[in-house]
Amino acid sequence: MSRTSARAPAVPLARFTARHAVVGTKMPTTTRGMSSARAIDRRGVRASIRATEKPNGKVFRKPVESRSAIRMGIPSKGRMAEDTMALLATCQLPVKKLNPRQYAAEIPSVPGMEVWFQRATDVVRKIVSGDIDIGIVGYDMLAEIAYGNDDIVIVHDALGFGGCHLAVGIPQAWDEINSMRELIALPKWGPQRPLRVVTAYPNVAEQFFKDIGFEFVEILTADGALEAAPAMGAADCILDLVSSGTTLRENNLKEIEGGRVLESQGVLVASREAMLKREGLLEIVHELLERVEAHLRAQSLYMVTANVRGDSAEAVAEKLNSAATLRGLQGPTIAPVYTPQPDGSGKAGEYYAVSVAVPKGRIYETVKKLRGLGGSGVLTFPLTYVFDEEPPRWNALMTELNLDASKYNHLKVM
Repeated sequence: MSRTSARAPAVPLARFTARHAVVGTKMPTTTRGMSSARAIDRRGVRASIRATEKPNGKVFRKPVESRSAIRMGIPSKGRMAEDTMALLATCQLPVKKLNPRQYAAEIPSVPGMEVWFQRATDVVRKIVSGDIDIGIVGYDMLAEIAYGNDDIVIVHDALGFGGCHLAVGIPQAWDEINSMRELIALPKWGPQRPLRVVTAYPNVAEQFFKDIGFEFVEILTADGALEAAPAMGAADCILDLVSSGTTLRENNLKEIEGGRVLESQGVLVASREAMLKREGLLEIVHELLERVEAHLRAQSLYMVTANVRGDSAEAVAEKLNSAATLRGLQGPTIAPVYTPQPDGSGKAGEYYAVSVAVPKGRIYETVKKLRGLGGSGVLTFPLTYVFDEEPPRWNALMTELNLDASKYNHLKVM
């Protein structure tokens, strides 16, 4: 294990909060460290991320002009890699990889872009260095490796997979300790006996303890099996990723109040400089964002259709608009139903076909309301994509890049 220590002036304990990736999170680069939730600006899209300073010097970014190819980095192994590939395939962006040993691939529907399989940590590092333009990673890796780098922009902050949080875990045997306030208040911590915290996220850990004003802490770094460290006497507690909490409990550890450091899931990030200077990149970012946004939005919706009896389309619309769940996205879609006549013709005016998009959890409620309005033949089916006129995140990105949205909103998915 390697060791670092954190020292900082006191700040109020009220600054304990869960940090997370939100489109619009603007991370400061001051010595106070990570922003609190109350400082989040949800209107923008920037997440400033500071490049991790290496022992052997700073990371130098290669100029955009050094290559012409557009490159995307995605994780090469693990659940994050599987979920990334599944998301892209579901968005009709399947990655074509000729054999599993290759590190380079392509997305046939996005010509001109190379896809590179890398370790999650290297995806972030290579965006920082300019070797990759755009990538999908976990927010936890982003926060650890590139915190404060103004060049990296979070394009989409909630890809819907890889959900977990980074939290402090202490021995369950410490019955009297149930919060960070109680932990750091223990009188035994001091210059000669600091709180020893083992983690694979030393930068985030150091910022966290600076943020809460606790100076008697020693950060120990390790890559795996962190849960064993307290039992071995190698550390007092851990700071690690938690999903279900099962691993913590099986190793006799527990989370405590105020010990949740940040929320993490898959995020889509890109280089600000590359988006502004590399030809074709902004168009690809737009397409990726629009496809992903349309798919994720559709996941929570179902389409419900029914034939509703009414005197006119307007009369049916009035009935539907009186119920909030029957208004759809922008209002119900209504069309006349041509009922068959004995002579083989169709007669309009008795029934109207109604289509509304509703949240998945309110399908049955919607069906009952349609029946109450005289509806019959009710059908429900899931949606695959819901495209807005422009994704809100795209307009936010234009603002972040100081670009005139009206000049770029012609970019459409082909």
